[in-house]
Amino acid sequence: MKVKANKNAVKTRTTSPIMKYVFKGSLIALCISLILVLVFAFLLKFTNISDSIILPVNQVIKGVSIFLGVFIGLKNSKELGLVSGLLIGFIYTILAFLIFSILSASFSLDVTLLTDIVFGAVIGAICGIICVNIKKSTN
Repeated sequence: MKVKANKNAVKTRTTSPIMKYVFKGSLIALCISLILVLVFAFLLKFTNISDSIILPVNQVIKGVSIFLGVFIGLKNSKELGLVSGLLIGFIYTILAFLIFSILSASFSLDVTLLTDIVFGAVIGAICGIICVNIKKSTN
C-alpha cells in the first residue's frame, strides 16, 4: 500500500510580518525622535526660547515621531492598522523613556510615564488606522 503525502498537511510556522512592521516602525520613530530632540536642544542652546515651550514641543516631537514611524513602518501593510499603530506607539514610548532616561541618568517612574504611554498608544492607533486605510483606498 502506497501512502501519498499531502502538501497541505504540514504548514510551516513563520513570524508574523505585522511584528516586523511594528518593530521597524518603533525604531524609525525612535530615530526621528532622537534627531528632532537634538535639533530642538541646539535651538534652545543658541536662542532665547522660553522654558515654558519645552513641554509642548516635546509632545509635538513625540506625535510627529509616532506618525512617521507608523506611516513608514506600515508602508507595506494593508491590515490591522489599529493594532499595529497602537503597538508602535506603545513600544516607541517605552524605548524612548529608556533611552532618554539613560541619557539624562535619571529614571522617574510616575504618572507622567503612564500618560506618555497612553498618549503614544492612542496616537499610534489613530495613525495606524489612517495610514492603512489611505493605502487601501489608493490601491
